[in-house]
Order: sequence, then C-alpha cells, then structure tokens
Amino acid sequence: MKTDIVVVGGYGHVGAEICRLLGEQHPGVVYAAGRSLERAEQFCRTSGGKVKPLRLSVGEAIDEELLKRTKLVVMCLDQQDTSFAEACLRSGTHYVDVSANGEYFRLLQSLGDTAAGLKGTAVLSVGLAPGLTNLLSLKAVNELDRCERIDISIMLGLGDSHGQAALEWTVDSLGSAFERVEQGRKVAARSFTERKQVNFGGTPGTLKTYLFPFSDQQILPYTLKVPSVATRLCFDSRAATSGIALMRKIGLTALFRNKVIRKLTVQAFGKLRLGSEQYAVKVDAYGVRGGKAVVMEAGIEGIRESVITARVAAGVALSVYEETHPAGIHHIEQLFKLQANGTQLSLSSAAGASGRAEYPLDGLTFWSGVRSQ
Repeated sequence: MKTDIVVVGGYGHVGAEICRLLGEQHPGVVYAAGRSLERAEQFCRTSGGKVKPLRLSVGEAIDEELLKRTKLVVMCLDQQDTSFAEACLRSGTHYVDVSANGEYFRLLQSLGDTAAGLKGTAVLSVGLAPGLTNLLSLKAVNELDRCERIDISIMLGLGDSHGQAALEWTVDSLGSAFERVEQGRKVAARSFTERKQVNFGGTPGTLKTYLFPFSDQQILPYTLKVPSVATRLCFDSRAATSGIALMRKIGLTALFRNKVIRKLTVQAFGKLRLGSEQYAVKVDAYGVRGGKAVVMEAGIEGIRESVITARVAAGVALSVYEETHPAGIHHIEQLFKLQANGTQLSLSSAAGASGRAEYPLDGLTFWSGVRSQ
C-alpha cells in the first residue's frame, strides 16, 4: 500500500518549507530527497523526526520498490526529461510539479494526451507564478460573462531570498525571447519590453511592468479559453526595474549568455538586498458582464515569495494525497480554486472531492474589485 510522500529537492529553498508543512500533517512518511544524502540528513535533523532523508537522483534509474510505497512525489527541481514523471504516473504515484518550465510542461502534456495507462494524478503550475496567478485568473474570469483578455502583473522584492534555480532562471530570462498568445494566435515576445503601468494597490502602488516569460501566459489561453494573455514583471526597486529595461533596450542583456557574466550576475542577485521581501500579484481580466464592458481585478500581496510558493504546493500536495482526483496531466486551475473569506484565501478542490474542504494560504492579503473599461 502506497503511503510515502517524497519531496525531490526537499532540502532546497522551497522544498525544505514544503517538507516542514507536509511533515506537520503526516509525520514519519515525508522524505526530503536529493542527490546529497548528507544534506538531506542535515535538514531532517531539524524536523524532530517528522521528515526523513532519502538519496534520490532523477537522472538515475528509478527504484521500483520506492514507487511501490510512494503515493506522492513533489518535484522542486527543473527537468528536461519526462521519464521520471512518467514512471511515477504509470505506477499510480501522484506527481506535483513546483517548477516553472513551460517547455517541460508541454512535454508532460503531450505525454498525457498520447500515452495510455497513466494511473496517477499530475498537477502542474504550482506556486506563485505560475500557480496563484492561474487561480486568481480563474477567479476573475468566473466573474465575467465573457473574458477577452487577461493581463497578469507580478512584483518581486529584491530584498527577498531565492533559491539557486529561481535566480538562474530569472537571470537567463532577462534577455530571452518567447511566445505568448494574442487573439488566439501565438506571437513572438521579448523579455522586458512592452512597458505597462500597473496599480498593485496597497503598499506597492503603481509601478512600471514589463513582459516576462512566465509559463502561465502560455497555459491559460487553453485551460481558461481566453484569447489573449500577457504576464509582466517588475521589482520593488524602481531603479532596478528601469535599469534592466534600459539594458534590454540597448542590448546589454545579451551579455548574460556569457558563462562568467551569468555566474557573477546570479551571485549578485543572490547577495544584494536592494529592496524588501514583499511580493504582489495583480490580475486584470477584461470582458463583459451584464452587457457592460468591465475589468475584473484581483490581487494579493505578502512577504517572502518562497513561503507562499511552498504553502500553495503543500496545499495541492495534501489534497492530492488525501483526496481523489482524476488521473492524467492537469494544471492547477483545472483541479483547484480559491475561496475568499474577506482578505484571506484558501485553496479547495474545484470538483468538490471528499476529504478536507480547504487548505488555508496564510500570510497573504487578498483584494478584488471591478471597474469600467
């Protein structure tokens, strides 16, 4: 009988927090897994026995005995190969992915579309962005009779601490080209272009934001059937945001492709504390309600992006572990929704699966509203 929860990358920046949250609810069956058994053991000693260490490398042949006892895998590492996820799902082991690799998601989705025999449930787009951005978009769209466009805006604090993988992805994305969907068609886009002023509400106020290759804008046109979606980013430091936009404009972000410069930039992002630990998300859904053209607004703000990412992941993981969801490949907004109680949010199963009703998302403040276009 499958009982165990394996968090791959479980002693990392986000993975460790996920292990702690899951270990509180299911002590003794949660494993912090990774290539370094020493680091896993070191972390687990801080859990009071609620989390156990496990050496596991997704690049090696998977242990069949491990799959026989593992009910759920939470993946906190970026991957290029779907073989590990496929082995889990074929064995009936559920799979929750906390990465943000759009190309990897496409590979996994094709696996679900073309391969038979997937016995486990896979949930993708789990975290802040993608993740809460998807669920806030769903909440806004459900308030409209028809949605024509979604604009997602994200503010990250430069005083926050982030994991190595997140820092590397951010630096690599500063000068990247990518695709998004406009009027139902894929269009080319460039990172840190197409500036837009966004009022995040509350403390952040109005900031300049720029296009950035978050995978939610590639997923939501299909899961929510919205013709146009764009996701933009800014930092809480206006000077840093403007400086990066200028570097992009004059072509200096191309220097990040140099290995030495890239390494130094990642280190600088990791060490410098130019702002706060605050994050904020704003969703503007343009459409029609009651015959009038309106914009549904939904936003959140809080402290420490990695903590809310872990709480979203833990809520999804607990639901998948404790409840029954359909087998196959799904994004978070296809199985879950947000419940609002004033300024507080909780996560719940959209299909109303039996088990725990809601999973609180403590530590953030929610707001919503409507305005005329």
